[in-house]
Amino acid sequence: MLETLAVYFSYPFVRYALVVGVLIALSSSLLGVTLVLKRFSFIGDGLSHVAFGAIAVATVLGVANEMAVVMPLTVLAAVLLLRTGQNTKVKGDAAVAMISVGALALGYLLMHLFSTSTNLSGDVCSTLFGSTAILTLSKLDVGICIAVSVVVTAVFLLFYHKIFAVTFDETFAQATGLHAGRYNLLIAVITAAVIVLAMNLVGSLLISALIIFPALSAMRLFKSFKAVILCSAVLSVVCAAAGIVVSILGSTPVGSTIVAMDIGAFFLCWAAGKILRR
Repeated sequence: MLETLAVYFSYPFVRYALVVGVLIALSSSLLGVTLVLKRFSFIGDGLSHVAFGAIAVATVLGVANEMAVVMPLTVLAAVLLLRTGQNTKVKGDAAVAMISVGALALGYLLMHLFSTSTNLSGDVCSTLFGSTAILTLSKLDVGICIAVSVVVTAVFLLFYHKIFAVTFDETFAQATGLHAGRYNLLIAVITAAVIVLAMNLVGSLLISALIIFPALSAMRLFKSFKAVILCSAVLSVVCAAAGIVVSILGSTPVGSTIVAMDIGAFFLCWAAGKILRR
């Protein structure tokens, strides 16, 4: 098996896939803890559906670089979700559901009406559940992923204390003079950026797993915010790397394999947490 792995990793596209997978997993885990604690976990699900709709728009328009359309539309949706969720007439969960389902339905409708492919079902399935695009990354794709991951990590580290305050007690943070709205907006924007990158890895329907499972797993073992962040990052990176290796060796879907690893890690952490508490 080691010899087989050595052969596979001699190819640049496999190394690219591993680097991108690890970076996306790291970025998702950092944001995941904050989103879970703020009870806004499904913003990832909502924004991933918006990204699917944006891909449909880019396909219909014949845009060569889909990222140029998908990234701005997804960031705009993140801002709208934040603003709409603060409206007393439309609660946060209702806003996510409204934008999520609407974008998914309109995206599929556009792809159906203006389809240029003979295998529409296959294209939709690949977009929703991940495809082999992670194994066909160019140096430019890897460079963009590295740049966005560095920005996300830097933002999280630079504004760690502000994010901590907004996560646990937004009202108190505002009372102390902190502009909580700005940091909520910042979190929403970088979440949108990570989700757009992650679509090539796990597909739009499975992105929430990268955000939710590592955070929940870490919370089974630790109680402090910093310990949960660190544990979540380690678990996410290990599961992503293991999932990519297993998918290459077993010829299984990359996204589903990574999510399966995250689920397995969650149950192991849950069992370990039960034992430690006893």
